[in-house]
Amino acid sequence: MDVSSSINKVVDNIKQFLLEKNQRYGNSALDSCQIFDKILNSNKEDITTKKILIRITDKLKRIENSDELKKNDITDIIRYLILICVKKEWNDFKDLLD
Repeated sequence: MDVSSSINKVVDNIKQFLLEKNQRYGNSALDSCQIFDKILNSNKEDITTKKILIRITDKLKRIENSDELKKNDITDIIRYLILICVKKEWNDFKDLLD
């Protein structure tokens, strides 16, 4: 295979990959679902927490655009929420018990 053919193959496959990911995530990179916009635009949270919230938004958008609930998406959201708890040092939850 010559270089031109190889380039075309890579570009075609990347195009298909991007289209599939965009469909799964509902264009979340360019059209966020605005769940956390108030927090993301405030100065009260650090950049790491904001980045995790963006990842949660992407996962929620993927769930919204899927025909079925996938274990991977749910476990990713759980993981991101746990990371926020770790980052904020929220490690005791007794005060939340009724």
